[in-house]
Amino acid sequence: MRLTLATDPASPDRPNEDFVGVTSGAVVLLDGAGVPSGMESGCSHGVAWYARTLGSTLLAEVTQSAAPLAELLTRSIKTVVSLHDFTCDLSHPGTPSATVAMLRRTDDALEWLVLADSVIIIDTGTAEPTVLSDDRLERTGVLHRTELDALTNGTPEHSEALRRYIEIMRGHRNREGGFWVASADPLAAARSLTGSVPAERVRSAALLSDGASRLTDLFGLATWRQLLDLLTRDGPQGLIAQVRAAEHDDPYGSHRPRHKTHDDATAALWTFR
Repeated sequence: MRLTLATDPASPDRPNEDFVGVTSGAVVLLDGAGVPSGMESGCSHGVAWYARTLGSTLLAEVTQSAAPLAELLTRSIKTVVSLHDFTCDLSHPGTPSATVAMLRRTDDALEWLVLADSVIIIDTGTAEPTVLSDDRLERTGVLHRTELDALTNGTPEHSEALRRYIEIMRGHRNREGGFWVASADPLAAARSLTGSVPAERVRSAALLSDGASRLTDLFGLATWRQLLDLLTRDGPQGLIAQVRAAEHDDPYGSHRPRHKTHDDATAALWTFR
């Protein structure tokens, strides 16, 4: 087995709110839900702290227990809540949150979990790889961002529309009919999508934050097979370089509307044979 990974912040002026970590038998990737400067969250620690703390807690859990992945996520969210529930207002709608993507290799299976819009790709040797993602965030968001998508990135109008969009989305977070993310409610872990693939079928697997997967699912510049081939040939850093080139080619979102011109980008490639 061989595992390679890379992560790159959207801007050198802001902390990277992605997290990726590995053990001998598991990979964990989180994408913290960043917000524009000035928006309240109720938490003094911030999104980057939340992603790092939940990610490292989850890694510790997966090395110590063979429990189902969703159960490990439940425990981890509870642990992180206990670290700041007396100092922060965790009832605030902007309480830090993160997507979660996990893989765990056992003797017989590759187990997976996704919560919100990070992506797992599993290559079993077929023409197209298996792509695993939780699209509830996208299905909710597309209903509310028509105004945002019509505005030019970097303008005051776009910034104000983004704030309104985020406020609306906060009202749908971790609610029926909306979408589910890791935050202050451990019950959200039970809403994760989970499954497994027989270990002998898997050639490789990749985990991507949406800042890395946007080459395919937002920009449409590669198929999932082409993205996986790029990862295999050039590594995670090569994929991120391609994403950055596409972002710089369309800095104002004129051709590829997006609420973030640049996003934290993280990718991990786990090769088994």
